[in-house]
Amino acid sequence: MLEENPYIENRKKQNIRPIIIPNKKKLYWDLMNIENSWSGRMDTNIGNTFIMEAHQLLINSIELFEMGYFDCAYFSLRSAVDISTTMVFLCDITEEKREEYFEKWKTQDSFPKRFQMIKELTGKGEFFCDMYENMPSFFLEAQKTSEALNKFVHKQGLCNFYISRNHPVFKVKSQEAFVNNYLSFLKKVIGIVAVMRLAIDPFPVLLMDEDILYRCFDSMTEAYTEEFVKEYIGSTIIQGYKKTSIFRGAYDALSENEKKTEPVFDVVKHQYINTEKYDEIKKQFHLMDVYDVTATVLAHSCNKITRIYTMGGFLFYFTERKTKSIGLSVSGEEFKKLSSLVDRINLPYHKVFISVFKVGNEDYFAEHNDLLEETEVKFIESELEVLRTIE
Repeated sequence: MLEENPYIENRKKQNIRPIIIPNKKKLYWDLMNIENSWSGRMDTNIGNTFIMEAHQLLINSIELFEMGYFDCAYFSLRSAVDISTTMVFLCDITEEKREEYFEKWKTQDSFPKRFQMIKELTGKGEFFCDMYENMPSFFLEAQKTSEALNKFVHKQGLCNFYISRNHPVFKVKSQEAFVNNYLSFLKKVIGIVAVMRLAIDPFPVLLMDEDILYRCFDSMTEAYTEEFVKEYIGSTIIQGYKKTSIFRGAYDALSENEKKTEPVFDVVKHQYINTEKYDEIKKQFHLMDVYDVTATVLAHSCNKITRIYTMGGFLFYFTERKTKSIGLSVSGEEFKKLSSLVDRINLPYHKVFISVFKVGNEDYFAEHNDLLEETEVKFIESELEVLRTIE
C-alpha cells in the first residue's frame, strides 16, 4: 500500500470543509417513498431503472455535501431532475417513438435536452400534458429550481467557488444558512422526482386511500406517506394531480372492485396468515392467487405450522404462531436439497422441522415447531387434495 504524501493530503483538503447534515436519518427514511414507488406497468419497465437511479443520485448528493463537495452535491440534484424528466419522456411518448428514442439514449446518440423533452411532452404526452394543465404551479417551480441549480453547476458567482468559502472577503458568513440553502434545494428535488414518478402511473397516491388500497390488486408499488406528501409535494399539488385523467380513470376503475377484508388484505399484501380468521379469509379466496390460497389452507390444516415457503423460497408466508427456529431463513440451495429428498416429512432444520407438500407443480415448505404425526400429515394431504384438482 502506498504511503500517504503529507503535501498531497494537505492540498487535497485545503478548500474542502466537511459538514454534518442534521436529521440525515430522516432524509434517508423519507427517500424510501421514492425507492418503494416501483411501477408495475409492463410497457414501461425501464421507468423503474430511472426511479432507482434518481433515488441513488439523491443519496449521492447528501453524502457529497457532507464530505464538502458541495458543487458535486448540487450537480447530483440537477441530474436527479434530468433523469426523472427523461424517465417520463421515455414512458409517455408513443411506443414507436419510445423505441426510437430509447435506442438513441442507450447508444448516447443525439437526444433531446430537458427543455426539449418538456416541450414535446406538453404537446403530445399522454399523461404529462394532462398533469401540466392541472398542476401549473408545480411545473413553474420545477423550472425555477432547475435554473437555480444550473447556477451552482456552472459555478456562477464567487459564492459557488471552493476558494471563496475560506477567503476573508468572500467567506460564507453563516454555515447554518449554507446548509439550509442546500436542504431547501434537496427537498424541492425530492418533490420533483416524486411528482414526475406519478406521470407513469398514479399508484403512489392512489394507494394512500385505504378504501382503494383494499380494492386494489397486489401492487408492487408502496403508497407515499401523508407526511412525505405534506413535506415534499404539498396538498395543492396533489389535489391538482387528482384532477388528471390518469388518476381519475384508475380511481374509478378500482372503486368498482370488491373490497378485501383486513385478514385477506394481510395475506395478499403482507403474506401474513391469521389462521384464527380462516373462515373470514375463505369467503374471499376468489380475490387471492393460488399461492395465497394454498398457503392459507396449509397453515389452517395444522396448528403446528408456523411459516410457509414456496416458489423455491422466493415467497414466504408467516402466521400468528411463534416459531422456535434459530435460523433467519432457508437459502435457495437448501430448498433445492429438501425438494430432492424422497422422504420429505419432518426434516430437522434449525431446531424445528420442515415438511414439503406438492400442489400442482409447486413445492410448499411448511415449517413447524414439533414433529407431525401420521394422522396430521394425512389430514393436511386431504385438505390440499381439493387444491390439487384445480388446474
